[in-house]
Amino acid sequence: MRLFAAGTAMAVALPLKGGELELGRGSPALGEAQDPRMSRRHARIQFDGRRFLVTDLGSQNGTFVDGEPVPANTPREAQRVIRMGDSLFVPCADVNPLEQHGVVTQGSFVRGPALQALLDEVARAARLGFPLHIHGESGTGKEGVARAFHENGPRSSGPFVAVNCAAIPQSIAERLLFGAKRGAYSGADADAPGYLQSADGGTLFLDEVVELDLAVQAKLLRALETKEVLSLGAAKPKTVDIHICSASNRDLRALVAAGKLREDLYFRIGRPEVSLPPLRQRPEEIALLLQREVRQVAPTLTLHLSFVEACLLRPWPGNVRELLVEARSAIQAALMQEAPRVEARHLSPNAGTAFGSGASAPPPAPHSPPPEHREPPREASSRAKPLDDEERTRIEEALRQNGGNVAATARALGMHRTQLRRLLERHAIAAPADSEQD
Repeated sequence: MRLFAAGTAMAVALPLKGGELELGRGSPALGEAQDPRMSRRHARIQFDGRRFLVTDLGSQNGTFVDGEPVPANTPREAQRVIRMGDSLFVPCADVNPLEQHGVVTQGSFVRGPALQALLDEVARAARLGFPLHIHGESGTGKEGVARAFHENGPRSSGPFVAVNCAAIPQSIAERLLFGAKRGAYSGADADAPGYLQSADGGTLFLDEVVELDLAVQAKLLRALETKEVLSLGAAKPKTVDIHICSASNRDLRALVAAGKLREDLYFRIGRPEVSLPPLRQRPEEIALLLQREVRQVAPTLTLHLSFVEACLLRPWPGNVRELLVEARSAIQAALMQEAPRVEARHLSPNAGTAFGSGASAPPPAPHSPPPEHREPPREASSRAKPLDDEERTRIEEALRQNGGNVAATARALGMHRTQLRRLLERHAIAAPADSEQD
């Protein structure tokens, strides 16, 4: 997939016919979005059914794989991102979904093929009147999916009420969910409707529903089954008509087994279920998300290749939410420095990496073209840059904390283990004997 070219974000499928594709300036595969900084025969990409191998063909400005320069005529496995000239490519075993559906940008949403397919499934469940459970990591956009569920359902003209169950104190959960009548408790000087009454005629979205106390879960189940809500202090229940949608970043079946979720409530709200893929499995959306954010926050700025490459190299455990927060922070840093574009240097060193010890660090920032936008000759580019003392200390400390395990250390640093092994070799960093264990 080609995700960036000459300052513009995109998401274009590039099929490897016969498992091989040669790219360069003027290549028909690149269409109209040609890159003047690519050589005419820049690099060859091959897929053997298991790995993507990239071979630089003696290009003037060099080829970079996962942030590292590739020596000419030496195949290198690509895991995350390939840079040629001012273009970025991401290896993908199956580009058919992207070729058929592309990436759709609607308002504040950027939806790749995986998200489009999931939303089609959500729309079908909504139209049929089914409840829906959304499983996904924090920050993947579960509430956005829930809103799509509401908009495609029979109660789309009614209210959409989103409730973060994890933020409700257990002592008042019942009152907030089911409401209370005047005089039901000290200080209740007026009737107070609960979330279920507020969602009457519309959709109730219960985010992290598993955080509710078991007793509250029992009352919620009864309300959903009888379509009646009994407020605190009320003598008679009130009928409600609601479409239910729930979400969690945890496995509901495992929580039932652990006694933290009622089995009967699981059967009421846990099916059908859709799984929202994390951002790291949707790289085709990243450059377009960044471009949209820059245009919204600071239209005078442009996206630089190094910034997009740095974002593609990081795992983003906080997903879209984290990406957008860190992108805004980088944009603000560029504005403060009166820079004309957002570059990798404006991105926080810890952005997009796993939380851990302060000694851990993300992968080194990708090699960036200097401000005048010229690369040194390829021979100079292929030589490794010296590793500064601070970066060496961070890598050595991460190795110690992970018992010398290269795979675990690489995960903590936010890089692929092959990239870390190359760094250890190139800069003579010693690792304990068990460092090769995966």
